[in-house]
Amino acid sequence: MKQKVVFITGPTAAGKTDIAIAVAKYLGGEILCADSMQIYSEMHIGTARPLTEEQQGIPHHLFGTVAPNQAYSVAQYQAEAQTILETLAEKKALPIVVGGTGLYLNALLYDIDFTKTEPNRLLREQLSREYDVPGGSEKLYARLKQEDPDAAQRIHPNDKKRLIRRLEILATEETPAVYAFRAPQDKYETLVIGINKERPHLYRDIEIRVDQMMDRGLEQEVRTIYQKYGANITAFSAIGYKEFLPYFGGEASLEATVELIKRNTRRFAKRQMTWFRREPSIHWFFAEPYKSSHQEAEEVLRCIQEFLLKE
Repeated sequence: MKQKVVFITGPTAAGKTDIAIAVAKYLGGEILCADSMQIYSEMHIGTARPLTEEQQGIPHHLFGTVAPNQAYSVAQYQAEAQTILETLAEKKALPIVVGGTGLYLNALLYDIDFTKTEPNRLLREQLSREYDVPGGSEKLYARLKQEDPDAAQRIHPNDKKRLIRRLEILATEETPAVYAFRAPQDKYETLVIGINKERPHLYRDIEIRVDQMMDRGLEQEVRTIYQKYGANITAFSAIGYKEFLPYFGGEASLEATVELIKRNTRRFAKRQMTWFRREPSIHWFFAEPYKSSHQEAEEVLRCIQEFLLKE
């Protein structure tokens, strides 16, 4: 019998984490990260990673396990996540994969071998020449944002090696990996739950959450990472972090920085929905203002229980 795995996804600020914790607590599940920024340590506030007390004793895996200045590929994620799923199968614990990074979700939902994309020397040399001309890094990064927004969230524009390697991979595949719906994997039986809100409701909650992050000390968190590692690291490709660089350089006000974070987060949520629309297997649940988080969790729980009872 295949191992059953539940995925809870949706745009940023939709309420995935709270529902996942409630479901895991009821079903004795364990939570596995599928967020490309919550993977990194020291990035607590800006990534909305659940605090220890918010985790309510539920085991959380692959949260905060990589230093902000370390490279971390989707191939590494896939290997580590699959190892954790094997461990949970042995424990007979329900895995609940939570996050909105399409590439990470694809790494577990589909049979994609991210380790076998061969280097293309001529293309790499061409991209390297394009990068080295004035303004070249910005142009290549803009291309990456258009072709693979998830990867652009993880790769800094000044990280020449990773930027060129990702563009090389995209150019040699039929379609970007984030959209490459290959044959489904045969290791797991999966249920994909989507949590969303009507756009005005979602955008309002994004703005509220950014304000709460600032109240909790986001500016100091970002400044500490900047002073420790500098700007040329993965952290400063993330929304909520990169926007502070002009402010630290005296080129923007704090108020303008906060508004830019809100705008970029709204745009990111919109890009996430583009990916979700390409995934027909998602069972959507819309959080309504009149519903309590308890009611929302109960609706999701019923769907998961039906999935678990199926032979």
